[in-house]
Amino acid sequence: MQVITSDGTRLHAETRGLGSTDEPGAETRPTIVLVHGWTQDLRTWDRVVAGLVRRSPSTRLVRFDLRGHGVSDPAAPGTATIEQLADDLAEVIAQTVPSGPLVLAGHSMGGMTMMALADRHPDLVRTRVVGAAFVATSSGNMDRVTLGLPGALGRGAARLERRLATMLLAYRRERLPVGGPPARLGARLMVFGKKPHPGDVACVADQLRKAHPRSVGGFQNAIALHNRPTALAALRTVPTVVLVGEADRLTPVKHAEAIAKELPDARMWIFPGAGHMITQERHAGVTDAIVDLVAEATEATEATETAAATGGSAGESPRRSHATPA
Repeated sequence: MQVITSDGTRLHAETRGLGSTDEPGAETRPTIVLVHGWTQDLRTWDRVVAGLVRRSPSTRLVRFDLRGHGVSDPAAPGTATIEQLADDLAEVIAQTVPSGPLVLAGHSMGGMTMMALADRHPDLVRTRVVGAAFVATSSGNMDRVTLGLPGALGRGAARLERRLATMLLAYRRERLPVGGPPARLGARLMVFGKKPHPGDVACVADQLRKAHPRSVGGFQNAIALHNRPTALAALRTVPTVVLVGEADRLTPVKHAEAIAKELPDARMWIFPGAGHMITQERHAGVTDAIVDLVAEATEATEATETAAATGGSAGESPRRSHATPA
């Protein structure tokens, strides 16, 4: 299906299970909204979606291609910003699942989009979001990313990224100037950890090659400016998880720790040996984390509704412990 935003941008979206509103409990069952990252598209979530559906055939979910990615329209000049992505996310929600509780899961730039959503659409987050998963993402300091390289090499990597963004903004063609083999090699070296599956590497490379060059350049600049640790406060009252690969070069463990610091009750999962693409490399673990999150959010929502119906109190939510899955 297509979602047409208020500025006329067409976004490709996929939904599952949203038409089953006549099933018992369908209106109160959370819908999972999945948001992908920079240079990728909704296929980022393929393995996780398969796991979610296998675990629960009645899973309700929404995923979509961000503007400038996949088969969605390119980002018009001036709209390749995290703020615009947050507005797009709000419109996707309004058009695909206009009512009911939501569990948001964002990978990389998708997690940043969730933070901007909390800033720009606080009523939506306050009234409907019952759980949040921050997957290989960051709340700020992305202009200091060193790609895991030491000293001057790391500082040079950050400058190179900014120069590359400038070049892409001036590039006039509609596809990135990179062939399949170089794209796969770059993906293997930069965003994966130990022994990735070749099919996963090929999928990530293909998503990169389908992204719109000027959009990619604009969003790279937006990511460098992203700084929203305080936005996380809006999610302190709902179940949250923070997931990161131990070998992530783009959003390393210290970025996940910074998010967890703002969400003291969150569970933090660190995947040994994994890189940035944990939605593929550790899809089973990511699926487990989201399933647990939905269950916890559902339990909390039901407790609140029961308390409201009986005039009692739902009580204090239990603190969530940190975990490091193997």
